[in-house]
Amino acid sequence: MNTPSFLSLNEAQTSLPSPSDRRGGDRATRASRPWSAGLLDLRMEATDDDSNLIALGKQLEQAVTKIRRLYDPASPDSNLELIESMLVSLEPIEQAIMAIPARTIAGLSVKARHVAYVISEHWDAPIDQIDWDARAVRSLVEAVCKVACIPFSFESNSKEDK
Repeated sequence: MNTPSFLSLNEAQTSLPSPSDRRGGDRATRASRPWSAGLLDLRMEATDDDSNLIALGKQLEQAVTKIRRLYDPASPDSNLELIESMLVSLEPIEQAIMAIPARTIAGLSVKARHVAYVISEHWDAPIDQIDWDARAVRSLVEAVCKVACIPFSFESNSKEDK
């Protein structure tokens, strides 16, 4: 089996760009563009914590919980308009979660839980029955959440929410 060795990677493959590194061409152009009108300006100043990212994660969790409570598999069209409007209202929260850099494991776990929400189909089957890419993403999300001591899913574990 021919697997790449980390020892054979050159410096360009192993170094990560810094925030001030503008060699990314289009990436630098996109980063300097103003946010679209109508979206919440949820950018934050550089700090040592992820309090804004964590607050966004809580907002996402609350909204997803409400949406899941409204959805009835027996009658999927009931509450459809309300659910769709709630999903639209999540867009700026999700964009901010993706845009704000994580500085702590708690912030990284917000991003991981967002990924788990967006690609929740990766948890529909046992891990040995999904494709390699899905396994890699699923394993990473679960590992980040385990290190942060939080569940990767927004599914409620309390009996009162069931």
